[in-house]
Amino acid sequence: MNNIVKTEFDTGDGRIVEIETGRLARQAHGSCVVKVGNTMILATVVSSYDAKDGVDFLPLSVDYQEKFAAVGRIPGSFLRREARLSDYEVLISRLVDRCLRPLFPEDYHADTQVMLSLISSDENIIPDSYVGLAASTALMLSDIPFQGPISEVRVGRVDGNFVINPTADELEKSDLDILLGGTEKDLNMVEGEMQELSEEEFLEALKFGHAAIQKQCQEQHALLEKMGGRKELREYNHEDNDEELRHRVISDNSAAIREVAESGKSKKERSEAFKEILNQYLEQFEGHEDQDRLVRLTKKYYHEAEYHQMRAMVLESGKRLDGRATNEVRPIATQVNYLPAAHGSSVFTRGETQSLTTVTLGGKQDEQLLDSPMLHGHSRLMLHYNFPGFSTGEVRPNRGPGRREIGHGKLALRGLKPMIPTDVPYVVRIVSDILESNGSSSMATVCAGSMALMDAGIKLKKPVSGIAMGLITDDKGNFKILTDILGDEDHLGDMDFKVIGTEDGITACQMDIKINGLNWDMVGQALKQAKEGRLHILGEMSKSITAPNNELKPHTPRIEVLEIDKEFIGAVIGPGGKIIQELQQKTETTISIEEKDNKGYVEILSNNGENMDAALEAIKAIIAVPEVGATYTGPVKNIMDFGAFIEFMPGKDGLLHISEISWEKTPSMEGVYQEGEMVEVKLVEVDKKTGKFRLSKKALLPKPEGYVEPEPRPRGNRPNNRDRNDRRGGNDKGRRNRD
Repeated sequence: MNNIVKTEFDTGDGRIVEIETGRLARQAHGSCVVKVGNTMILATVVSSYDAKDGVDFLPLSVDYQEKFAAVGRIPGSFLRREARLSDYEVLISRLVDRCLRPLFPEDYHADTQVMLSLISSDENIIPDSYVGLAASTALMLSDIPFQGPISEVRVGRVDGNFVINPTADELEKSDLDILLGGTEKDLNMVEGEMQELSEEEFLEALKFGHAAIQKQCQEQHALLEKMGGRKELREYNHEDNDEELRHRVISDNSAAIREVAESGKSKKERSEAFKEILNQYLEQFEGHEDQDRLVRLTKKYYHEAEYHQMRAMVLESGKRLDGRATNEVRPIATQVNYLPAAHGSSVFTRGETQSLTTVTLGGKQDEQLLDSPMLHGHSRLMLHYNFPGFSTGEVRPNRGPGRREIGHGKLALRGLKPMIPTDVPYVVRIVSDILESNGSSSMATVCAGSMALMDAGIKLKKPVSGIAMGLITDDKGNFKILTDILGDEDHLGDMDFKVIGTEDGITACQMDIKINGLNWDMVGQALKQAKEGRLHILGEMSKSITAPNNELKPHTPRIEVLEIDKEFIGAVIGPGGKIIQELQQKTETTISIEEKDNKGYVEILSNNGENMDAALEAIKAIIAVPEVGATYTGPVKNIMDFGAFIEFMPGKDGLLHISEISWEKTPSMEGVYQEGEMVEVKLVEVDKKTGKFRLSKKALLPKPEGYVEPEPRPRGNRPNNRDRNDRRGGNDKGRRNRD
């Protein structure tokens, strides 16, 4: 414990960030703890010293997990322990992965694991703003050949001023929420949502955030200096290369590859043509004593030739794989109300990418339960993105959403959410099924989702569209920005920049950069082309639907929300939920109730208008305040010798005394009423002390002609208890007194 080293710095607003190493997880290859207030993040990294046979990529895994103990809670799962990562934890893991991955050497293929744990939490400090700093520091403290440092920051804007890593309270007031990641020189990851930000404001936010990233990278260098410098990096040799074969494969196949690349064939035809060139070239190695190695290396070098030729074609001629210009969007086809049984649906097809999207509207019981340390409660808006194997012509088991599906769904939700009114009474579930994919399926989800919401009758503030931008560069400073990229252009390019928005501004974005040297001019041009493409797509969408439908579909459940006083919540629910359950069964509706802001909110969901009206009337009757002098009709609940109890309002019984049944004297209750019989009565009195209700039937009947009210017995002439005792012979005390 003598090797504990710390450094700390001020974020610029008085908050102190402390980085410590040498205390925890000392057997990891690199570890540190980042502390801000009461929030503490433990970061560890371990990497194998050898790569597995046949692995030609970086097997990097990043896992961010929040410990329930960090917020003083016990997990709500059956086992009462942390289980698989929540969607939120997966999203944060992806953000860190996207920052780190480009900064490992291309020839480093050892299994590498970065683990990030929230071990203590300050409820007002958002931990995901600091996980990138923790992960990078742990890597820089190890001997792993990581070409960092990097860091991540969140940028918000409160009252018109940009804020770095805003607190939870500040973020509530912010009109943007952007997470940035990058090195001292460049940004390599951006993701966030905003309220129709202009391109100029967006670029300004990126520059503001990058300045903070630069400072945090410098602090990591300061920590290393305190430790005497960075460790000597490990030596590795994870690739088998043959430079002579590489030169020959590239030289022999480049011309044929270029010809196919320039042919403008479809994805399938182009893929088959490239495979044919490769297979013919591999025939020369059949029967060779080192056939397996030669085939493996040839495939690797052949794909390198594809990479260079397709990039060179774009830079030299401005022509793309499908024949489009660099700023051209693929052909678009749209349709709404495609599924007659869905509450809302649409089909959006752009080139060879297609999304079938549905919108389903539900009630409070359909809310999504959130049970993670930092996200606890319910969500009324969901977007699920599905990417089956057949969409790319592959056989792939369907085993639930992976990290990619979760990430793409969240991005599309970020883009649509700012345009969905907050007062929508429904729980809204959007589902995008990708039926074809050749790049930019998440942006197809945004477009299809926007149309499906409008088809469902959700009053979307404005239509939303999304577009993916690409980048091709060379070592001479030349570059081309590509609009609406294909899958191959994403794989072979230097940037994937997704921009979502309305005609008036950006609502969400996601950017991944694979190169160093990205300059602000490139970003500015990409934003300009993205706006042009976004507006073009909105125009194509308007051919199918221009505004939300005025009416819900006939089969869409209707929702009514009734606001009641807090004191009536118990009356609506009833003992053990009896009243609300009986009401749901009787009216065939779904009823839920919650308390909020010292008020009760009763939500009624039904597909039938008459049932809805019946439920509303019943609840209004329950919460109605009895009015003295008013007439009510209700069933006889109990019959006693002295009268009958009438349920004159739901849940409210009153006494109809035997003397109030008729103007004539009623000698007995026998045969007067039967239980369940409906009786019309008048409320004549509410006892101020007990709250009991006194009812009258005779007050509703005409007074008989000549009827004389009986004179009340004078109070002074009534015998007192002593008089009664005297008449009965008195009590012992009285007798003793007389004696």
